[in-house]
Amino acid sequence: MESSLLLLHHGGGLGVTPAIEKSNRNLTGARRRRSNGRVVVAAATKPSKEMTEYNDNWFDRLAIHHFSRSIQLTTGISNDKKGYDGFVEAASSVARNFDTKDQQRLVIETLNKAVPKAITDMIKTLVPPSKFTRHFFSVFTTIFFPWLVGPCEVRESEFQGQREKNVVYIPKCRFLESTNCVGLCTNLCKMPSQKFIQDSLGMPLYMVPNFEDMSCEMIFGQQPPEPEDDPALKQPCYKNLCIAKQNTGNLHCSSSK
Repeated sequence: MESSLLLLHHGGGLGVTPAIEKSNRNLTGARRRRSNGRVVVAAATKPSKEMTEYNDNWFDRLAIHHFSRSIQLTTGISNDKKGYDGFVEAASSVARNFDTKDQQRLVIETLNKAVPKAITDMIKTLVPPSKFTRHFFSVFTTIFFPWLVGPCEVRESEFQGQREKNVVYIPKCRFLESTNCVGLCTNLCKMPSQKFIQDSLGMPLYMVPNFEDMSCEMIFGQQPPEPEDDPALKQPCYKNLCIAKQNTGNLHCSSSK
């Protein structure tokens, strides 16, 4: 999902409340506990009802509308909601009407339509994986995709015995906070994004959501584990406020592989 608009420019305009900014700065190190180089995913707790406020600028609104319409055209399910609410509704309709495998397939199909194959082939050929390209992908994500996931920053990690800036850290994911749905996170963002970026751009990517504080790490250059070994796919959904389950009782929001 993060790669849907690779050629668009963000241009700023994201407003976050001071309380949220302070909270993000003071997040504890618990989310960064590692086991054999992997971040440990904490258990989900009841989401907070205090929502982060965003002031989307013209580019943000354009990007949100573009991707929302792309999902609706791919699935054939439309809605009349505007802005990020319309995007969330488009994503939620996928969870309510398709099983988990089809959810991931439809997102990849949407990404392939949004980014011309000629462009992805060129990037894959001209920008092979390296320390520079891993850093480039990280910086690119922080500039072009805050409209989708919220404010984010580049961080270092140890990669093949050396320190390099190949990680995008998202203090609180806008999509996860808006949906309160583990399944939407894993099936409409994490899994299809990992596959699309690997297959279309040639860059391994491991996305590590923390369902306790709604943060996430995108680790460029690291191969994700097999689905049966991925902690995120063993995580039950939130018990309350899950958008995909509201008024339907449908369980397709499950994060199961």
